Amino acid sequence: MLDIPRRGGSRLYIPALGRIYVRLADLAWLALRLTVGLTLVPHGMQKAFGAFGGSGMGGVAAMFDKMGYPAPTLLAWLVMLTELVGGTLMAIGFLTRPAALALTVFMAGAILTHFPRGFFWTSGGFEYPLMWGVAGLFFLIGGGGPYSVDRAIGREF
Repeated sequence: MLDIPRRGGSRLYIPALGRIYVRLADLAWLALRLTVGLTLVPHGMQKAFGAFGGSGMGGVAAMFDKMGYPAPTLLAWLVMLTELVGGTLMAIGFLTRPAALALTVFMAGAILTHFPRGFFWTSGGFEYPLMWGVAGLFFLIGGGGPYSVDRAIGREF
């Protein structure tokens, strides 16, 4: 659980907000987990089914092959499963840490791929994968949090 007002011994500029922050901390955790998970799912659907203008598995594998990755078909499947299945698991908060690990590893590779183009995503840089990687790292360390299936069944990795 997040303990926003007391962490690090800092005092709030407006102490009355402390109660609000404490009450909303669990919902903030849920909002971030849902946003991360549900935003990944359509990307996985693009790869798996060609939905939303996606190129499907063949197109993704061809792209990875053109980029020089070994085993491009296997990589396309791993990325699709990370986004589609991992995103779904993240959204519901079930097996959150394994899903977050897959996301973090995937994004580390994406950062390396985009790093030569600089920081900004508008130039093909690594800004976007960095943000997603840190979000994955948050859930890898913190788990699914309150309002997750993991917490409801009392079992987490």
